[in-house]
Amino acid sequence: MKFRHATAVVAISLFPIAAQAQSTPNDKAAAAEATAPPSALTVSGSVALASDYRFRGVSQSDQEMAIQGGITVAHESGLYVGTWASNLAGWGTFGGANMELDLIGGYKAKLTDKATLDVGVIWYMYPGGADKTDFAEPYAKLTGTTGPATLTAGVAYAPKQQAIGKWYDTGADAAAGVYNRPGAKDDNLYLSGDGALAVAGTPITAKAHVGHSSGQDGLGPNATAVAPTGDYWDWSLGADATFRNLTLNVSYIDTDISNREASYLRPSFSKGQDGTGNIAGSTVVV
Repeated sequence: MKFRHATAVVAISLFPIAAQAQSTPNDKAAAAEATAPPSALTVSGSVALASDYRFRGVSQSDQEMAIQGGITVAHESGLYVGTWASNLAGWGTFGGANMELDLIGGYKAKLTDKATLDVGVIWYMYPGGADKTDFAEPYAKLTGTTGPATLTAGVAYAPKQQAIGKWYDTGADAAAGVYNRPGAKDDNLYLSGDGALAVAGTPITAKAHVGHSSGQDGLGPNATAVAPTGDYWDWSLGADATFRNLTLNVSYIDTDISNREASYLRPSFSKGQDGTGNIAGSTVVV
């Protein structure tokens, strides 16, 4: 799945269990269902309201609020399919789209009692955007647990595609509509590490993330990029507080993309795309 951070998540149980206050004629049928073998399929979903949508440290919602949601259907064999969506604004619109829609498919294998391998592919879609916006990114994640700690190492590699190619050398070229390399294709590599530590006796889980992006050092056909400066780090520190099916997350998020380093990408790479502000700067996301 796509590596996201810092959203306030409201998890919705799709199949709630209702307690019965008294016996009914359906009690025997319900008891029979309770003893039946569990379904081979599991359906899960969530909805989130976030103060900013940060993808690998860069705002995709113009530093404004985002509403997001997803649903996953998993088979007991480990195979799963799902979808995830968020509203977009500014830099994140990929050619005019106001929504990102991800189609996800993968396989999760339990290697040991404490280690899980998850492999799959995400198809990033931008409905209503310009041509050459969608792209695919295979991924793999290895997760292990020890006591209250969970550690995850991830790699996501998008092979060469036009949507993430370097068509413009600078933001000025993009603003003028002058392609420097029309039809160019580039790839993108993202390496990440995540840690979570449950605080005993509390509903709090501390979280940390670090990631490194390597891709084109310019702008794609729609004046955006998955790795804006070609090579950069992102990181976050935060915590989840959980109550039943509700989770509140607060995280500090930052990158090493400075205003000076990003200047050649402006006006595209800025809040409101007006040439000012750093949409990859430090922030607190709730």
